[in-house]
Amino acid sequence: MTRLTVWHDGGCPLCRREIAAMRRLDRRGAIEFVDVSDGASACPIDRDALLARFHAREDGRMLSGAAAFAAMWRAIPLLRPLGLAARNPLVLAGLERAYRGFLRVRPRLQFLARKLERAA
Repeated sequence: MTRLTVWHDGGCPLCRREIAAMRRLDRRGAIEFVDVSDGASACPIDRDALLARFHAREDGRMLSGAAAFAAMWRAIPLLRPLGLAARNPLVLAGLERAYRGFLRVRPRLQFLARKLERAA
C-alpha cells in the first residue's frame, strides 16, 4: 500500500470540510493529513505555497493542484476510479483548469463559509 501525505490549510473552512470528508473515506489509513495552518508542522516546501494550493506527496513525488487531489482520490477505494482517470493527461488538464477556477473564487467562498459557521 502506497503511503500518501496531504498538506492542507486547517484554517480554511472549505478545506476543513473537505479533509474531514476524506478522513471518513480513508478507512484504511492510507493518507497522512498534515495541517500547515498552525505554523508548527514541518513543511517540505514554503508554507505559503502549501497554503495557496493543495499539495500531496505520492511515492516520494510532490504534487500540486489537481494532481494532488487525484493522488488523494487514488488512495481512497471509493474515489479511486476518479484518481485513475486523472492519469490521462487530458482529464488532468481539465481538472487543473477547474481547480484554478476554484482558486479564483476561493476567498469569497471562504468568507461565506466563515459567516455560516458564525451563524450556526
